[in-house]
Amino acid sequence: MPSIYQLKPAFQNLLRPLVQRLFDNGTTANQITVLAGVISVLVGVAIACFASHAWVFALIPVWMILRMALNAIDGMLAREFGQQSRLGAYLNELCDIVADSALILPFALLPDVSLLAVLLVTLLALFCEYTGVLGPMVGASRRYDGPMGKSDRAFVLGVLATGVALGWLGAIWVNGVMLLVAALLVYTLVNRVRQGLKEVNDNAPSA
Repeated sequence: MPSIYQLKPAFQNLLRPLVQRLFDNGTTANQITVLAGVISVLVGVAIACFASHAWVFALIPVWMILRMALNAIDGMLAREFGQQSRLGAYLNELCDIVADSALILPFALLPDVSLLAVLLVTLLALFCEYTGVLGPMVGASRRYDGPMGKSDRAFVLGVLATGVALGWLGAIWVNGVMLLVAALLVYTLVNRVRQGLKEVNDNAPSA
């Protein structure tokens, strides 16, 4: 199933000169990972504190773009500059789910937006990432299958937040998009399980 995640290699090529400079300056992958997580929480808290002012949701698309860049940078520092570590693997997965939650939950503070729908998206996003992480436990790779992976969620939430900030989208639109995202997250979860099992079966030695 197609996913924005598939555009990641082209995005990384654009960032490669910056990554080289960061490495030369002594920046580590783990520092970037933690920085992205901390700023995500701060952005989420700021939006929650001023949720009565719709314009504050404009912070989400801006930060989503920067966060995607930081996520790509930490991965490149880890893989291409020998900074991969067990601690880094933990930080990467934990900071991602914390950041996701921090940036999704503020939508629930908008007038007439369904708390249940926002919580459903938040929980399903966590379940999807957990399902992806389970891949290596069954002998598959870490699964990033779509159609509603991390990059896809960032895009959809960024567009939704832009509509809210500009006053173009009301609660009925937010609720509708949240329910659609929830449905796609369920499909994503099933797809990751299916693709993980398929990978294991395809790699199994023939009798």
